Amino acid sequence: MLDVTRNGKGTKWFIEGDIKGCFDNIDHRILLSILGEKIHDNRFLRLVENLLKAGYSKDWRYHPTYSGTPQGGIVSPLLANIFLDQLDQFVEKKLVPSYTRGKARRRNPLWNQATCKVYQNRKKGRHEEARKWDKIRRSIPSSDPYDVDFRRLHYVRYADDFILCFAGPKQEAEAIKDKLRLFLSGTLQLELSEEKTLVTHASSKAARFLNYEIKSQQCDTKISTAKNRAVNGVLSLRVPLEVIQSACDRYMRRGKTIHRPEMAADSDYDIVRQYQWYYAGLVNYYLLAQNVGSFSKLRWTMESSLLRTLANKHKSSINKEWQKRKSKVMTPYGFIRCVIATHPRQGKEPLISRFGGIPLRRQLNAVIKDQVPIRRPRRTELIKRLLAEKCEACGTASQLEVHHVRKLSNLRKKGRKELPDWAKIMIARRRKTLVLCQSCHHAVHAGKPLPLQNPE
Repeated sequence: MLDVTRNGKGTKWFIEGDIKGCFDNIDHRILLSILGEKIHDNRFLRLVENLLKAGYSKDWRYHPTYSGTPQGGIVSPLLANIFLDQLDQFVEKKLVPSYTRGKARRRNPLWNQATCKVYQNRKKGRHEEARKWDKIRRSIPSSDPYDVDFRRLHYVRYADDFILCFAGPKQEAEAIKDKLRLFLSGTLQLELSEEKTLVTHASSKAARFLNYEIKSQQCDTKISTAKNRAVNGVLSLRVPLEVIQSACDRYMRRGKTIHRPEMAADSDYDIVRQYQWYYAGLVNYYLLAQNVGSFSKLRWTMESSLLRTLANKHKSSINKEWQKRKSKVMTPYGFIRCVIATHPRQGKEPLISRFGGIPLRRQLNAVIKDQVPIRRPRRTELIKRLLAEKCEACGTASQLEVHHVRKLSNLRKKGRKELPDWAKIMIARRRKTLVLCQSCHHAVHAGKPLPLQNPE
């Protein structure tokens, strides 16, 4: 992501690219021919060909694969990158040289005239007039934005998403988009998504790349030590506000934070840890953004929901839970408040889970990964849960039964406005089984709400 901002200064147009069904529409014949250019081992090529044509099983039925790379396979991203390397070569060897010329923009004559007025008035002692012309000068670009002898094109791709930063007129940006479409359809037999492939003005509207917002900055009053308007034309990375709002909506209803009753059967340690996993994963992905501090809204929302969940579990109040669990953690930027929960261990120090404690500061050395590594809780064995002799919904210790579903994905049925409580419990714990008492089990099959209570 930083490669976009470091090399995209002065960008006027973004060409946002997205290939429609890239992984599903990769042509096997073209892919094997690309591999055969540098790999001359026919046994290896036959192995790859058999892998591509092996097919897949879904709902106990075999489906052949006539195109595309195996979905979910560890080799799928590798084969897709080898395939799309042809696109990279086309852009870097043909498009970039064709749309890159000139060492620097020529000086803007209007800016030169305003500069002369400033110096002349200062020399004659007319400082008020000089300040007036200096203000006018700051509103004028120092270089000619319409210089026909200056063009820049920068290209970045990640998987099937790519973006081109272009300094030049819109007509040429549209021409670049058309050339990309023709190359993909003619050479690689792929199609650009018309809905997602856009030509966006850099300073008036933000482009989307890897779910970051990218926009050209403009501020005439921000002056650097070299007396330059250092902010103008520099690309900024920002967190889309809808991302933060969507994350907050998971813990809100009708504009207010809510508790999560499906976690009532979990320990305090696990509850705090699950909140932290989601919060830390989202914040760490957007540490490159300039407005990463906007996640303070999400932190407050999740912290309020966490305290409500703990208060509901222990039949207590939010204030009492906060006074009991509040703490501070030391960071490079000072102490930051957090919520903690402990899990005692015999003969060892207690385990401590913490929510919060992450400084919402931009970190330019942060690394964006495809999936943020998240430690999953150890799944409780069914035998241990049965031996606990408690209903995992209401805490009753009699007439226990096990409710089982085939797949967790089946719980999210289309048209269902809100998941029932028992489904939320199974999804939160990532388990296809749930130990219930007889009355709760009947309530599940009858579609009635569970009497969620404190299981302790």
